Amino acid sequence: MVGKLSIVLLAWGVFLTLEGIALAQARIRIAWAGASPANSAIWVIQEKKLLQKQGVEPEIISIAASPTVLQALLAGEIDVTATSVATLVTSRLAGADTVMILGIVRTFVDHIITAQSITSVEQLKGKVGGVNRIGSTSDTGLRFALRRLGIDPDRDAKIITAGGNPERFAALSKGVIQFTIIPEPFVREALKLGFRDFFDIGSLKIPFWWNSALSREAIVKAKRPLLPKFARAMVEAIHFNKTNKEEAKAIWGKYLRISDLDGLERAYQAYTSAFPDNLLPTPEGVKTLLDDLSSTRSQGGRGGSKSIRRCEFGARTGGFGFYQTALQEITPKHPGVAVYINFESRFRLAACRQSV
Repeated sequence: MVGKLSIVLLAWGVFLTLEGIALAQARIRIAWAGASPANSAIWVIQEKKLLQKQGVEPEIISIAASPTVLQALLAGEIDVTATSVATLVTSRLAGADTVMILGIVRTFVDHIITAQSITSVEQLKGKVGGVNRIGSTSDTGLRFALRRLGIDPDRDAKIITAGGNPERFAALSKGVIQFTIIPEPFVREALKLGFRDFFDIGSLKIPFWWNSALSREAIVKAKRPLLPKFARAMVEAIHFNKTNKEEAKAIWGKYLRISDLDGLERAYQAYTSAFPDNLLPTPEGVKTLLDDLSSTRSQGGRGGSKSIRRCEFGARTGGFGFYQTALQEITPKHPGVAVYINFESRFRLAACRQSV
């Protein structure tokens, strides 16, 4: 009897040990790009150890620009990235297996900053604009906003790589560029430096996933148990940002490396209003970019002479089953925060055909 009990206890101990090892080995690699509060949910996950609470050890890294983040994702160096829908669309059109699993910021939030001498949209013509890097989220946002203002970013102006926010301010000061795109809380810094807050892109209220969580189909299949835990952590982080104002601003200030309280307040108001209560990656925020891309290419814009004849964005069911995770009522104080993740019936570009 004692022998049997010992065997049972030994087996149970081995099981618990193996389970503990499995949990300890559960890792997820996450990257964010650009110094912007759009990435604040990732910062909160790191500071509050939200993934560790679920038995997942995250490796969270900062990468300078979204094109580099995409390269890391496609190379298998990271599992999830926080970046804009532009990264999803351009990579998917190029044949990559990228997928959006969460929506984080549902519209444009940045501002167009100009030299003081520029007072009208017409004066942007013939001028040089600076972005973090050509092909980055800031590049996409600036081009999109210019087109909405009636300025063709390829014909009426010139856009160049100018680096991060400090480098763009320096380029503005030296006259290398005459306008740029800047997120809060750095808009207030721009005003202090004597530049003009020319246009609030957020005022357009355009459906556009300015920030989202992207992964790859291969990663979704290989690490399926981890992604719902990442999603839960993101929901908790968004909730934390919305309901713990002062602590959230302190975290933002740490990662943005600023102590300007007024600037942080402006950023907090702008971004928390742009965080959705439901992190479902709805198609409207992608269709905006597809429509714009189709229009510019058909007009012989940056896409050359090729035009997109048909672009569809929809849901398509994969061949290995279907499941949905719903996370609701993370806390009684904020029951509206919810996310519905459907990895197998996921949003994707179903067809984008190009012809000359």
